[in-house]
Amino acid sequence: MFEVLKTEGRARRGIFTCPHGTVQTPVFMNVGTQGAIKGAVSAHDLKEIGCQVELSNTYHLHLRPGDEVVRQMGGLHRFMDWDGPMLTDSGGFQVFSLSGLRKITEEGVTFASHIDGRRIFMGPEESMAIQSNLGSDIAMAFDECIENPSPYDYVEHSCGRTVRWLERCLAEHQRLNALPGCVNPGQMLFGINQGGTYADLRVRHMEQIAQLPCDGFAIGGLAVGEPTQVMYDIIDAVEPHMPADKPRYLMGVGTPSNIIEAVARGVDFFDCVMPARNARHGKLYTWRGTINIKNEKYKLDPGPIDRECRCPACQSFSRAYLRHLITAGEMLYMRLAVLHNLFFYNELMARIRQALDEGTFQEFRRTYSGLLDRPCQDS
Repeated sequence: MFEVLKTEGRARRGIFTCPHGTVQTPVFMNVGTQGAIKGAVSAHDLKEIGCQVELSNTYHLHLRPGDEVVRQMGGLHRFMDWDGPMLTDSGGFQVFSLSGLRKITEEGVTFASHIDGRRIFMGPEESMAIQSNLGSDIAMAFDECIENPSPYDYVEHSCGRTVRWLERCLAEHQRLNALPGCVNPGQMLFGINQGGTYADLRVRHMEQIAQLPCDGFAIGGLAVGEPTQVMYDIIDAVEPHMPADKPRYLMGVGTPSNIIEAVARGVDFFDCVMPARNARHGKLYTWRGTINIKNEKYKLDPGPIDRECRCPACQSFSRAYLRHLITAGEMLYMRLAVLHNLFFYNELMARIRQALDEGTFQEFRRTYSGLLDRPCQDS
């Protein structure tokens, strides 16, 4: 399922195999929340821009069109015409972000739909059932994603409940995979480490869940407002306690520099809405730093977004044209910009893997960590 091919310091070069294919790691998963990338990007486009893993959202697909609908359509792979590896999150982050609209008990969470206000219950068993209906290759355990900072006593109590929920997820996941007619009987399950910004709770929680038969482990509840260095410190604390023979996933992270630094700390999987969201608002990534395409200086710029880039936008269109599109409110801008930023992230991971293969990752890190997040000075 997962093999570490090479290491450089704590950075890992690996290969992950699942029912819908093989993934070269480290990898960035492209976020198709409701079965599509925001910005009019289809599953076919993802193939063209080097996406290896598509990620969809359990909470949103449960509400619309309904996971039973997806199941009847043959599962999410067939529904969105994506034949590669797929991960679905548990819905926990979205449920817990509803704050005043939900109530947490040992059984699970009752919450109000953000669409029509109807009351919905989701616990470990319900989350597993939804993800089974979707038929993803990797299902995520149902956990509580707390705010940072939160009181120590509350976080400690929450960690205990998350362990108990993981045990229930594992039992139900095994049961569902064995049922006749299961959409993807080879579906895997990843557990999630929590503990807020308390290193001792993080380590204790990781040691507990590492004893359970999960197929991989994620670090959750970070990149939600805490300082970047705190995030790195938590990864440093947790990583030694994560099983070395299983994939490691840092949820919801992040900027190009965040990814480079987390790879250096032993992380294999990443996802984030940032590249697509930033693209839609005019922030585009290049190998010399970021640019704001809305700036006046690009009004007559005939060059591509990035001369090093081979994405569909850079191959055919100028900065001047893209600036015109976003200024005019044309939807074509969103499509081209999102394709560019996602291509950049997938290319970033390919270059990280190449550097690891060649034993030059530390040099790559010194060159690009920091640079890629700063505004481009020579554009």
